[in-house]
Amino acid sequence: MKTSKLISELAALSLAIPLSVATGSAQNANQQPSAKVTAKVSNRTLIGPVRAENGSSADSGWVTILCNNIKTANMKDLFITAALEVGIETETESPPNSEAEGFIEVRVLRDGNQVEPGVIAYDKREQELEVAGNGTVELKLETLKAASFSFVDVDVPVGVHQICVQARVRAKTEGVDVEAIGAVGKGTVTVESVRLIKGEDVLD
Repeated sequence: MKTSKLISELAALSLAIPLSVATGSAQNANQQPSAKVTAKVSNRTLIGPVRAENGSSADSGWVTILCNNIKTANMKDLFITAALEVGIETETESPPNSEAEGFIEVRVLRDGNQVEPGVIAYDKREQELEVAGNGTVELKLETLKAASFSFVDVDVPVGVHQICVQARVRAKTEGVDVEAIGAVGKGTVTVESVRLIKGEDVLD
């Protein structure tokens, strides 16, 4: 199977620029002024291709890809938006029957605690190919798109808080001549300090 152009480009970016997440020193965090909005942008591949083929599976585990600090002078609520490029490639061939799956999940942590609504699927594909008869059929799908989701953290206490975006790429295959690849490309995270209506029940 040939490696796709999409995955090759993401892999080249991840090799060219080493992965580093700026978390900021404690000293800088303490000196940070209060702010209503903060942002962090990455123009490189955040999680390189995670590949599974011919009956195997692969999991990147949770990877911290973007972090930023925000200081709240009063008890506030935070709106956190994480926007990422996500790519999945699946390739199956039949007969025999084959199946390829790719998942890209994202969550946000505030000071190490998961922010509501928890783990979000930014991309997912389950591809199964079953052919009757003697002919051989190959199906290949490749997508790259931008996905965004807003997380909400209520009643955040006074102080400096670290907001981190984590992503996990999983790939799974069943059969032979089958492949699944997932990757996370460029990304941004914005954090906005707000005050919701007093007593409003955000969680449904």
